[in-house]
Amino acid sequence: MSQLLFENAGLIDGLSDTRREGMHVLVDGPRVAEVSERPIKAAGARRFALDGRTLMPGLIDAHVHAIATSLDLGAIAHEPATLTAARSRLLLEAMLARGFTSVRDAGGADWGLATAVEHDLIKGPRIFYSGRALSQTGGHADFRGRNVDGDMCLMCSRAAQFGVIADGVDAVRRAAREELRKGATQIKIMASGGVASPADPIWVTQYSEEEISAIVAEARSWRTYVAAHAYTPEAIGRAVRLGVRSIEHGNLLDAPIATVMAQAKAFLVPTLVTYDALARDGKRLGFPEVSIAKIADVRGPGLESLAIAKRAGVATVFGTDLLGELQVHQSEEFLIRAQVLPAMEVIRSATGVAAQLLNRVGEFGTVQPGALADLLVVEGDPSADLGLLQEQGRHLSLIAKAGRLYKNTLGA
Repeated sequence: MSQLLFENAGLIDGLSDTRREGMHVLVDGPRVAEVSERPIKAAGARRFALDGRTLMPGLIDAHVHAIATSLDLGAIAHEPATLTAARSRLLLEAMLARGFTSVRDAGGADWGLATAVEHDLIKGPRIFYSGRALSQTGGHADFRGRNVDGDMCLMCSRAAQFGVIADGVDAVRRAAREELRKGATQIKIMASGGVASPADPIWVTQYSEEEISAIVAEARSWRTYVAAHAYTPEAIGRAVRLGVRSIEHGNLLDAPIATVMAQAKAFLVPTLVTYDALARDGKRLGFPEVSIAKIADVRGPGLESLAIAKRAGVATVFGTDLLGELQVHQSEEFLIRAQVLPAMEVIRSATGVAAQLLNRVGEFGTVQPGALADLLVVEGDPSADLGLLQEQGRHLSLIAKAGRLYKNTLGA
């Protein structure tokens, strides 16, 4: 792989609050070799004169569902896995075209899909996958309707690819071990009710303290962590106190529990765009009425949860949680968050801060020597106009992942 030299860039490094003008960056193979305020001498390097365009890290979405190719999760459960994978390819390649070079899958993706990306069979973002999310009976990954008998297994019901039901300490230990055996980079659990599941109110807490503690212990033994779907202060607080590191959604977060999160150095992964998209288009696209009715319970407080987290010093990470056709709205999360947060802080949530959550500090989400060369060239300054990250990557003139170019309209 040859060297790439980016000259006279406006650099957003993914870590600081400033955009530095007139910067020069040398990429050698898959990694950044040098970042300098002065011109870099590199004979034979492929040169890109950016003339003030922005060079920044590739984006990270920490809450996607790559196999959620439709809002009708039941239909996905009954189609061949090969068909689902083919449809997932289109979703993943569209994510990369929008500038997302890494994603954390919060339920459904597996070793096969991640490996297909790694081998470039799918030209998409690298995947940090959770495997199947762990859920108690009647929890957020239990998609059986109320008319279904309890002895009907989840594998015979809706959305089996997204979650597994496990009850009791022994069962959750085994379930966690199984997902870790299959290569999960973190474990996802359901700690409160949710929007998409039919039987559980938002406010219900899920899993006992003993069960959550057992799952956390298993994740730690693999030197990784647990992410928990949780909305209410009660669900968030107990999960964090028991060692959960990442709270997904967290729309109903309050100030006292935000302080608990900050003290524990837990991360918050809001997914605000999904509620806007579902409220607008969910009914038309076949999202169940029982789930649409739940959206109002969590949509309104979402922005306030961001403000509460900021005041408490909780690190927030970019996430979207969009399903099916709604995944085209992925980049709108930037604009929603910018209503209460500075633009550069929103950008950092999808770069340097997201890398902290992934335990990949210095490797992803930044432009510095030694980091993987996941790079975007933006036609303008996104820290001044987050609209430049919209329109399906229209304003991105170059996209590189580990030094390999996936888009280049600069002509170099």
